Amino acid sequence: MPLIHHNEIYQQSVSILKSLYGETASFRDGQYEAIEATMTRQRTLVVQRTGWGKSLVYFICTKLLREQHAGVTMVVSPLLVLMQNQVEAAEKMGLSCDVLNSRVKDRKESILTALEADALDLILVTPETLFSEAVQKRLNNIKIGLFVIDEAHCISDWGHDFRLEYGSLKNVIRQLPPNVPLLATTATANERVVDDLKQQLGDNVYISRGPLSRDSLSIQVLHMPNRIERYAWILENLKKLPGSGIIYCLTQRDCDYLSAFLQENGIAAEAYYARNGEEGELKNAEVEEKFKQNEIKAIVATIKLGMGYDKGDIAFVIHFQMPANIVSYYQQIGRAGRSIDRAYAFLMCGQEDEEILNHFINTSFPTEEETNAVMNFIAGHDGVKQWQLDAALNIRHTRLTKAVTFLLHDGFIRKENSLYYATPKPYFYDRAHYNAVTQTRIKETEQMKAYSRTKECYTKYMVNCLDDMTAADCENCANCLHRELLPREVSPQYLQEAAAYLDRLILPIEPRKRWANSSETAAKQISHINQVGICLSKYGDPGYGELVKRDKYAPQKRFCEELVGKSAAVLRPLVLEHAITHVCCVPSLRSDLVKNFAERLAASLGLKFADLLLKSSAKQQKEMENSAYQCANAFRSFSVRENIPLPEKVLLVDDVVDSRWTMTVCGYRLMEAGCQEVYPFALADSSQKED
Repeated sequence: MPLIHHNEIYQQSVSILKSLYGETASFRDGQYEAIEATMTRQRTLVVQRTGWGKSLVYFICTKLLREQHAGVTMVVSPLLVLMQNQVEAAEKMGLSCDVLNSRVKDRKESILTALEADALDLILVTPETLFSEAVQKRLNNIKIGLFVIDEAHCISDWGHDFRLEYGSLKNVIRQLPPNVPLLATTATANERVVDDLKQQLGDNVYISRGPLSRDSLSIQVLHMPNRIERYAWILENLKKLPGSGIIYCLTQRDCDYLSAFLQENGIAAEAYYARNGEEGELKNAEVEEKFKQNEIKAIVATIKLGMGYDKGDIAFVIHFQMPANIVSYYQQIGRAGRSIDRAYAFLMCGQEDEEILNHFINTSFPTEEETNAVMNFIAGHDGVKQWQLDAALNIRHTRLTKAVTFLLHDGFIRKENSLYYATPKPYFYDRAHYNAVTQTRIKETEQMKAYSRTKECYTKYMVNCLDDMTAADCENCANCLHRELLPREVSPQYLQEAAAYLDRLILPIEPRKRWANSSETAAKQISHINQVGICLSKYGDPGYGELVKRDKYAPQKRFCEELVGKSAAVLRPLVLEHAITHVCCVPSLRSDLVKNFAERLAASLGLKFADLLLKSSAKQQKEMENSAYQCANAFRSFSVRENIPLPEKVLLVDDVVDSRWTMTVCGYRLMEAGCQEVYPFALADSSQKED
């Protein structure tokens, strides 16, 4: 394929730009240079601030290459929400464009056929779909004219959002023919990540890097350790902020709670995070569209909405908790103020945030023990399914999945028809590298904490941390103005609203309906299923969750009267509606803490306490890490006392619920023996539900 002369590239690029944006349009600093580097077959890395126009580079390259009869531009992109924005932008440029992701299952075959026929100019594909068996089988039949890696920092495990699926792209990069240009783009890469990307992209990498400051952003930090204060501040101040915006939370749970609180108080808000299955994806697509059309004031999101979301009029970004690092923070507040003159960023921070962030850091890599156990089991069998790993290894399912994913990524195991096999590659655990990355992430969290305390210009401090030393003071942030953008103090009425909401916030205990795969129980439906139960709090959360945590291990071995009173108040409507007559408890061999609480709760409710269940000397349930082990251990642990009258309807009480297998088995035993309905109740939920 003949190369266009550089001057001709420039003339054609300018012509395309003016046809889109008018005769006065011109390229931003670095845009044309990135186009020329890509068109002259250099491997190109674009590191430019959000809103700079990275997609314009590969859209124009696509038009130029298609005029030379080159193949399709393949853009690897991590987020579904980004893809729809990109499709619309590409179609405005007259490009024939489509997507390959989990939302187009019914069209996948026709899209692949169109790609094989060279009928598309540009295809956006998620890494998961690109590496799926269906796409890999057809890839050799697809003529690729330009390969683009969007959000390229995801390739680097030194980056803030490393993804293992992205890590596999290094294999694609190695296999690209020399005449196929490669373009990688990101807005969030410091020098350490850029150096890593240069190594992965190969020799002769052209880097387009510009200033990172965003003049349209005004920043304020709010030190608010109390969750009630944060809820109240958001409720009071959302009404003062223009337009629509994003509230970032670290966990799905916080997204659900906060969005529900705002809805209760008349503010249109929706939660957004990684949801499972087709129904979950449809829900997210619905929320995206509402937000795009400004039908909601705030979208309450995890980092699922972090990268590449293109809505030019986002007027504010509020962080309910502190992000893990400044790179993430810069990337997230960069969603705001793209096409408006002024936008606002508010960062809330406190002790709770550090605990969550430390958990994320400490669990980001599989441990050596976990990886060794998984590798040894797979190596000792001729094909292993996921459920067999769960049943054989006492490792939490999410941790098992992480270990398997890393082993696949590093080539120590392979997957074929849902079975895992060991490969000939000699296995080793890269402890030194994982430790080095972990230490870097700890330092980055400390840097984020220092940012929250600085008296300097927030914007300048932030971009300096990203290795851009060109920034001057922004003159727009709270530190530069020497005043608050919005008052930190919250009016008493909003504090009361927030306190009342959090006080009455209770969690459902959803019944399990199928036994886990284990040696004790077959993989089948549970014949006796609990009713939906009630949990009073999240373990350790401010308020009742704190009281549960305090009293559970206190010397007096007794839950306080406040917990009894609140539990009785929450349960009284349930007791009356369903004519519950008795209270029983999950027994313990080590303490009467739960029994004492259940007896006092029964007295407060005017019910009879019945000591119905027995506990064997099996291992403690908290030592069981995954569903198969938890189910089997509970099944061995509990039984119903013989020769004792059983009530028809009973309240089953425990202090803390996690996997729900103890409640499931105890309820099953009671109903198997003659009870008709069992209603679980727990003081606190300690399960992990992350973004």
